[in-house]
Amino acid sequence: MTKAKIKVTQTGSPIGRPKNQRATLVGMGLNKMHRTVELEDTPSVRGMIRKVNHLVQVEEAK
Repeated sequence: MTKAKIKVTQTGSPIGRPKNQRATLVGMGLNKMHRTVELEDTPSVRGMIRKVNHLVQVEEAK
């Protein structure tokens, strides 16, 4: 059984944000505007998204 996947797209700039928020984006594989990554839907990934929810857009992967 495969785990659910979510698509995360960076919509906000990390310029002027705290270092921990920038590091969270890099940890998710996002480092440029409008870049999209597909990640497994795990509690740790959800926590990362919650930390930078003002910089990303989340949707379910198909």
